[in-house]
Amino acid sequence: MAHCYYHALSSVRKWGGRPDDYLPLHQWFDQSKAILADPRHRALRHHAEGIFMLETLFGATLVNADGRTVPVRLVGEQHVREDLGSIPSFADWARLIAPQAWMLRGHHLDAPLAVLMDQSEPGSEPPVAGSHPAAGKSVRVEI
Repeated sequence: MAHCYYHALSSVRKWGGRPDDYLPLHQWFDQSKAILADPRHRALRHHAEGIFMLETLFGATLVNADGRTVPVRLVGEQHVREDLGSIPSFADWARLIAPQAWMLRGHHLDAPLAVLMDQSEPGSEPPVAGSHPAAGKSVRVEI
């Protein structure tokens, strides 16, 4: 579906009430479009755990404008099924992420941070640990 409003209309057809009864739940699923405006945004919430997070945030049920009690989890399942056709696990999404070298780097919290002069300055000496670079000089911090 292209817009949360259409998900909300679908919820109305299924459980009654008004679109505003369901719109906040559907908007929660699609808030990740703010950081990634293509279908990959769905990896953040469109999965089984995302549906359970929805229930944690909005409660187990809602009462719609017709006075009908509707399980929030069912609304979440409806949203994900309408977008993907089924409900994946987070592991299904994560399997598609190719590990990159930067994901594997670590830094011991007890070790000091290394501050190095920018490599665009040939012949520059690295600063002494704990010192500050001269004003106007660029620095690179490796963590």
